[in-house]
Amino acid sequence: MKFAVMSDTHDHIWNARKALEFVRERGAEAIIHCGDFIAPFMLKELDQAEIPVHGVFGNNDGDQFLLTKMALTEFSNITLYGLMGELKFADFRVAFTHYRAVADGLAASGRFDLVCFGHSHEAFLEKRGETDLLNPGEVMGKDGSPGFYMVDTLAREYEPISLL
Repeated sequence: MKFAVMSDTHDHIWNARKALEFVRERGAEAIIHCGDFIAPFMLKELDQAEIPVHGVFGNNDGDQFLLTKMALTEFSNITLYGLMGELKFADFRVAFTHYRAVADGLAASGRFDLVCFGHSHEAFLEKRGETDLLNPGEVMGKDGSPGFYMVDTLAREYEPISLL
């Protein structure tokens, strides 16, 4: 299975649209978003990918009530979790959060093949025992090169995607 991991879109709809176009072209079956959507209109953009989008809240997602309400009532492809989410794609187990400290704990548990996090806006990939720890960087492009990662669970490959 192929899916995208992204984070920190921070309302940058132009880069989000570029990312979603790439995701569609690559035939991704899902998107994991590691937080900091910011406004509900970003959920609308993500929903238009027409594949499941699984996201957690970040420190800048101020109106979590409104984001949750809209995900539940207006968008058919968005599932929001709280501090962290867990998914299983066949035998590939994934956990995701916005925060590095939470991600480190999840990776240390040894229960997951991949743990994803955001917040720092810096892409990061490291092996922790049998778990891969991934920060996809930022879609927004404020602090660095905008981008995200594509994941292939069968090959267990992680491909950084630049939006420049």
